[in-house]
Amino acid sequence: MSKPIYVIGHRNPDTDSICSAIAYAHLKKALGEHVIPARAGKINAETKYVLDFFGVQSPQLILDMYPRAKDVMHEKLVAIHPWNTLRKLGQLIKQHSVKSIPVVESDGNLVGIVTVGDLAERYVNELGMQDLRETGVDYGGILRCLNGTLICGGDLSRRIIGSVKIAASRTETMAKVIKPGDIVLVGNRTDVQLTCIEVGVACLIVTGDFDVATEVETAAQAAGTYIIRAPYDTYTCGRLINQSIPVGKIMKPAVTAFKPDDMVADIKSIIIRTGYRNYPVVQNGKLVGLIDRDRLIVPERDQIILIDHNERSQAVDGIEEVKILEIVDHHRLGGLETSEPIFIRHEPVGSTATIVANMHWHRNVPIPADIAGILLAAILSDTVLFKSPTATEKDRDTATKLAQIAQLDIQEFGMSMLKAGSVIDKLTPSDIIATDLKEFQIGEYYVAISQISVMDPEAVLKQQTELKIALQAICEKEQYNMAILLVTGILDEATYLLHYGQPSGLIAAAFGEGRPDGTWYLPGVMSRKKQVVPPLIDAVRQL
Repeated sequence: MSKPIYVIGHRNPDTDSICSAIAYAHLKKALGEHVIPARAGKINAETKYVLDFFGVQSPQLILDMYPRAKDVMHEKLVAIHPWNTLRKLGQLIKQHSVKSIPVVESDGNLVGIVTVGDLAERYVNELGMQDLRETGVDYGGILRCLNGTLICGGDLSRRIIGSVKIAASRTETMAKVIKPGDIVLVGNRTDVQLTCIEVGVACLIVTGDFDVATEVETAAQAAGTYIIRAPYDTYTCGRLINQSIPVGKIMKPAVTAFKPDDMVADIKSIIIRTGYRNYPVVQNGKLVGLIDRDRLIVPERDQIILIDHNERSQAVDGIEEVKILEIVDHHRLGGLETSEPIFIRHEPVGSTATIVANMHWHRNVPIPADIAGILLAAILSDTVLFKSPTATEKDRDTATKLAQIAQLDIQEFGMSMLKAGSVIDKLTPSDIIATDLKEFQIGEYYVAISQISVMDPEAVLKQQTELKIALQAICEKEQYNMAILLVTGILDEATYLLHYGQPSGLIAAAFGEGRPDGTWYLPGVMSRKKQVVPPLIDAVRQL
């Protein structure tokens, strides 16, 4: 299946951002597209209440869109065990046309990597490989490399302790050359075979697929000598024995490996510096993928649809690394650039959910009761039960239709939802500021504006000192010029403004003189985007 398209809202998501993403993903799926709803932050209390009320699952959490090792790795792996032979290694390299192969234990743990270069180096030095004592070769490895038949012998895991000799001389000469414990390659010369057994060789390899005489087999059994019959000639058997060495003897145990969540931007420099062709990807010690250096050059970009925002400062981190396909929003245009024309649905309404609901109806896609419910909740949340000046007749008409589908009373459900979201007992001052924070570039200043809607603003304002300290902290951490908190009273339809930062006099220029305690009381102000941001923009121009 192709990579999914993510529908995602802004950072510090509110109910409209979350619910509109879920509903728009529902629409796109109904139209046959592989779409997944996502979120760019944790869910607040109000949104949790809504999703729980309708039994809708929370969208997938995505904190950034930077490509990672798991996005560019091969998951279909060719691997080899350290006890497998070089012959097996060569067969895998040829069969799969690969340049390197990870080496893993039985449990999948990565222990090394072996390359074509390692194999070639062994063959260049093969004249020094006839002494197998230091290589860890066992009789089973030789038997497999030769495709041989075991005529007599015992434990195949027994290690080789002697040298490999070829019985090409007369019997008298061979008796002087061969030593006890050696491995001897011999043809169908019965006299030489018996002489070798008398000397005490460890193993006879009868080449050419010749039959073994009964007297030779009897003598070998009595002496504890292994006999292997091989289908190849003596020269070929000599070369194949050199391939019986375990892979573990030539592999590189120090492996440059990555984790699945390592960012591609971080691993590129390592790949350039080390210059290997392939890099294992390991999770909890186990091999899960392989990165091909050539494939890393142009990783396939993720595709996303932006919901309820269109400014880079509010988008998920790494937005520049993905392909934006669509934008569905109800805010001002924020200057995002795309590499090609895209679909944009932008309307001056109170909620993105209003747009999404009408797109369902326009495309004749039925809205189920649970989706209708979360869309209704999003409209009521963003318009604060239609008390916000951003609310339009289209919002009200859409909400009425959705309420009928969900079989809900708008006023009753809306109040219960807003009450659930206004509970601040368990929130720290930092939590309050982070609950619904959006970033704006106003002139040359970067401003963070948070908003919390509550039944009793005074319960929040009691923490005024701590809140201002938290505003200062977020300014210093994120390098904002100014941080603003809007405490909006749902019942009295007014907002209290707290701030920290520069330029000095900006808030007074936008909203007049504040109260003695350093806050501003803004009666009738309910909307951040329509009643707070525009006056700030005008004030910056004046300053």
